[in-house]
Amino acid sequence: MPAKKENNGCGCTSIPFSLIIVLLGLGYWGFTNLDHLGIRKVLPNNLDISKFLPNNQPNNPQPTTPKVTPAPTQHIPVADAPLAKVIPTPTLTTNPKVPALPVTPKKSPLLQTLWEKKEIRGIYLSRYQATNNADEKTIRQRVRYYRSQGINTIIHGVWGNGCTMYNSNVMQQTFGYKSCPNQFQERWLDWLIDEAHKQGMQVHAYFEKGIKIDKNSPIFDEAIARRWIVPGVDKTYAGIEHYVLDVELPEVANLFKKISVEFVQKYPTIDAVQWDDYLGYHADLPGKVDRTTRLTNFVRQMRDDMKKANPKVSFDLCHHNPYWGKRYFAADWENWNVDRVFIQTYNDANFNQELDYAEKYEGVAISDTQLDRLKELVNNTKIKSVLVFPSSGKPEETAARVKKLTPIN
Repeated sequence: MPAKKENNGCGCTSIPFSLIIVLLGLGYWGFTNLDHLGIRKVLPNNLDISKFLPNNQPNNPQPTTPKVTPAPTQHIPVADAPLAKVIPTPTLTTNPKVPALPVTPKKSPLLQTLWEKKEIRGIYLSRYQATNNADEKTIRQRVRYYRSQGINTIIHGVWGNGCTMYNSNVMQQTFGYKSCPNQFQERWLDWLIDEAHKQGMQVHAYFEKGIKIDKNSPIFDEAIARRWIVPGVDKTYAGIEHYVLDVELPEVANLFKKISVEFVQKYPTIDAVQWDDYLGYHADLPGKVDRTTRLTNFVRQMRDDMKKANPKVSFDLCHHNPYWGKRYFAADWENWNVDRVFIQTYNDANFNQELDYAEKYEGVAISDTQLDRLKELVNNTKIKSVLVFPSSGKPEETAARVKKLTPIN
């Protein structure tokens, strides 16, 4: 029997053509829906299915987006980075033909109120505020209190009525005692300045009463005996009789110059020294002597000596407007080379006229009886600074009233 002939191939010729078409269609549909059917999970990871698709095109093609590569930057672990340090955002390198990616705008700082925009928001503390042996804790708490009330500068008396409110070698050598006969702790001013600077505040040392003394001054009798007093009584303020130390005398001039130098060397981080309208001779003193030029020469020399000892300290003045200062107090302060001038506006009847001067200088000084003027001063952007002098002798209460009238939140 002849051997049976075996079929070559798969025998596809015996399968109907219509069935072949159906199988091919199902195969195509299956490959294009691998993800939906879960078939991709059982295929090798390196299998490229695109070659099985028509025209070798990727599945569901998307518009091409240029790749953006960030420039390398140093990695700074968040836990180790300083709190105030800002980690830079990587620089983006893009194709020049493609528009740059939008940059997220930085957050703007909180808007300051008009009161906060004032360069100096100061309050005056009499030299007696340092008495009663105030300890370090009390003084530091006091500074923080004023900061909480929106004050950024403490103007504190350090000299007055012919003596210092700190231990002074110049006082010891000249009069035989170191300071005014008041109780204070040796380091009170060190603590005050240190805490103020920690709170972002300034301290201005106030030379109260300037070159004038009264009968209660510890140096009064000696000044009379040494003939340091200008003849006559200065009655600038009703009810108070002052006697003017004659700075034309070399001994007197040297005392003030030495005190100024000693102070800025003893307290090198003080921000400013400030003198007031008591740096002057009242026009009604007997003799009608014009002391304007000699007073100018004295102040210039004192200021220059202070600047040589400590150039960082500002030499400031809180005085009458330039016309009144020169006309009634021989104080031609526009020629004194002072750093900053604050115009006193204590005479409320002339308040508006005084503002015309204050707008041209560093600011204005008001008393606590004029706080109804505060809103007007805050809204006046030409007034750079506002100093408040509590005539009531209650600076804490005054500061609270200032905060109430100038909300900063």
